[in-house]
Amino acid sequence: HLVESGGGSVQAGGSLRLSCTASGDTGSRYCMAWFRQTPGEEREWVAAIDSDGRPRYAESMKGRLTISKDNAKNTLYLQIDSLQPEDTAMYYCAAARICVALTLPNKWNNWGQGTQVTVSS
Repeated sequence: HLVESGGGSVQAGGSLRLSCTASGDTGSRYCMAWFRQTPGEEREWVAAIDSDGRPRYAESMKGRLTISKDNAKNTLYLQIDSLQPEDTAMYYCAAARICVALTLPNKWNNWGQGTQVTVSS
């Protein structure tokens, strides 16, 4: 069970830190990721972190993202800097037992309900 929080409305250039709290030990043993989706579009992979804490980032957003996790709190984070209006989307947390085919939504079998990020110009 995954629960996201931290979304909101910000102006372009601002930052947000999204959180995803996992039940049990999902956060520590699983591969975790963030996706985003806008209406009418496919879900887009943003970043992932494996059970050893190694991060991966989508090239399109690299340099503006920091994914991290706190195993003691079973919480995953995503820091997004220099937000732009095109970053407006629903952001979802996902978990899978192993990190494989990261960009494919159907490889992730646990999803949160999403947290909305809206960036105004």
